[in-house]
Amino acid sequence: MQVWTGLGNPGPQYALNRHNVGFMALDTIAEVHGFGPVQKKFQGWVQEGRIGTQKVLLLKPATFMNESGRAVGEALRFYKLGTDALTVFHDELDLAPFKVKVKQGGGTAGHNGLRSIDQHLGPDFRRVRIGIGHPGHKDRVTGYVLGNYAKAEQDDLADMLGAMAAEAEWLAKGDDTRFMNDVALRLQD
Repeated sequence: MQVWTGLGNPGPQYALNRHNVGFMALDTIAEVHGFGPVQKKFQGWVQEGRIGTQKVLLLKPATFMNESGRAVGEALRFYKLGTDALTVFHDELDLAPFKVKVKQGGGTAGHNGLRSIDQHLGPDFRRVRIGIGHPGHKDRVTGYVLGNYAKAEQDDLADMLGAMAAEAEWLAKGDDTRFMNDVALRLQD
């Protein structure tokens, strides 16, 4: 079994925030791959299903971003899984908007959700970095990540989320390069 965690903040006021793109990715994957109903578990919301031959648990922590590691740690302990079974979907300031990159391990780059997971489980987990771009100055970062996607970005956002869900089987199989390449190909104009 794999645990795929989307990072975001709970509550309708955060639903369209750039910081919640991890939640959006999981919602789209669940819809495209016909996952089961949402259940409250592990201090979050979970959906179970299959992507290809792989059993996947989608987890959206109901804690706020800076406490995400509590929910993730609880789920991994329950299933007796290590961080090799964990994939975290999160917003990434250092990537251009709507670019998707996968990497294993690494730092937290000031991301409170990643920092929390790192504190609970260590840094050795797979990350799906979803580009949101940078507002230009560090003083504007908080307002930017907690701001909603603009109307003009909605189509690009939907296209990116759809491409990620369509190519999720490569991620489930562990072929990160094929996943990134195929998502990028789908997003070319």
